[in-house]
Amino acid sequence: MHHPILTCAESLNLEHSLLAADPEKEWEAMNLVGQKLAHQILLDFNELRPFPRDPSILVLAGKGHNGGDALLAAHQLLKARPRGHITVLPVSPPEQLRPNTLRAFEALAQENNCTILDSGTLPESHFDISLDGLLGMQFKPPYRTPLDRLIPYINSSSLIDFRVAIDLPSGLGDQREKEPLRANFTYSTGIAKKPLFMPDSLDWTGRIRYIDIGFFDETNLETYAKEQILLESAISPLRGLRNSNSDKRTYGHLFILAGSRSMPGALLMSVRAALKSGVGLVTAFAPESTAAQLAAAAPEAMWIPWPETPDGNLSLEGQYLMQKHAGKASALAIGPGLGEERETQALLQVVLKKSSLPVVVDADALRSEVVGSIQGPAVLTPHVGEMARLIGSNSEDVTPESARSHAAALRSANGFENAILLKGPLTCITDGQRIDLSTFGGPVLSRGGSGDILTGLVGGLLAQGHNTFEAAKLAAVWHGQTADHLARNRGHIAVTATQLLNYLHEPLRP
Repeated sequence: MHHPILTCAESLNLEHSLLAADPEKEWEAMNLVGQKLAHQILLDFNELRPFPRDPSILVLAGKGHNGGDALLAAHQLLKARPRGHITVLPVSPPEQLRPNTLRAFEALAQENNCTILDSGTLPESHFDISLDGLLGMQFKPPYRTPLDRLIPYINSSSLIDFRVAIDLPSGLGDQREKEPLRANFTYSTGIAKKPLFMPDSLDWTGRIRYIDIGFFDETNLETYAKEQILLESAISPLRGLRNSNSDKRTYGHLFILAGSRSMPGALLMSVRAALKSGVGLVTAFAPESTAAQLAAAAPEAMWIPWPETPDGNLSLEGQYLMQKHAGKASALAIGPGLGEERETQALLQVVLKKSSLPVVVDADALRSEVVGSIQGPAVLTPHVGEMARLIGSNSEDVTPESARSHAAALRSANGFENAILLKGPLTCITDGQRIDLSTFGGPVLSRGGSGDILTGLVGGLLAQGHNTFEAAKLAAVWHGQTADHLARNRGHIAVTATQLLNYLHEPLRP
């Protein structure tokens, strides 16, 4: 479900121990990488447009195994699209290639629709896709000729539509160049390398995908650091058939306290996501002026009108409603669309002080005085700005480590297991000890409403009995993979957050 994130030096040592410098083992691993890379590229290219029937592919091939992986992946793409054309730009003559890289080069060069350029050539044609296999983990600055000319040229070129880095963008490693080769997607092969996850790397890596080729198992998973990358299989607990001997009460009851007269949509999105989380029952406490309309939009939930302040926010007066119904709930979700009015913030503190239910806290509820009122297990789901507000710092100081420290402090304060789900291009989930990173999702989630949907998923999973860390991790991966499916079908631009709801089933039926 997760694999360790290692430095390049650690990765080299592990690869050597596993492959033992055996050329045939290396060749088998490279071929597996090529196959999996091609398969993933065919999927991810759809975020741009459907993969062409006759793609033009540029392979930037170095002399090491990254070059071999790129050549093998291109060969697999050619098998999938026989009308395509591959242009190979090697930066070293064949006699300098490592044996298995030369083997991949010679196999591809035999294809009729493959052109080999001279080393040092600056490609001037249009390409649908480029594969960066120039430099690997052992790179040490500075660039040497011809890379000192080629990499800035490729970075500035408008002739490549979809840029892929194999393992690491060339120039990025434990040591790095000022200007690595920019990618739209980086496919980290076999081992997730730490340089990909540094705060200033995303402009060069683009989206990060991890290609598992079987380097880790139960014998070596616990050997490494606490920082892990989550796998596609992390949501396996949500797949499969349910017990036939069950009813709606079997799967929990989520209460949602959210929304305001000016932001009823945030509550509705959380409710609709919770209804799709697998939870048995959902009760939504809505501003009384909006409850009837919201009930018509999501009739599967139970809707309880809540008294409002003159500004249309939830009033402290309505706290009796929560007390009246609290015995029915198995978890609570608060925050989306509540607003910042002082009376509503005081209401949240009262509600949380009187409840020991597992709770997910999001958006306007993510304030230190509200979080300090929590009496039971909790999942906080801040973005970077909200996290900075919680820790009393600047957004530049928000890191996975600062999130872990805050989660540990929260646990220490109330004695319960808690988790923080720090939203961003790389989503961090931590319980104060472990740190798991999710690379699923991407810029299709960079729009209002996506966080409200995530809140509904976390709340629904808490209500079904998952602990805080598991609920946060499952929801983050599910939410992210759903976004991937949406992007592959609709692209990044002309979509809305509520369209995520239509794709939530896809990751559960791989």
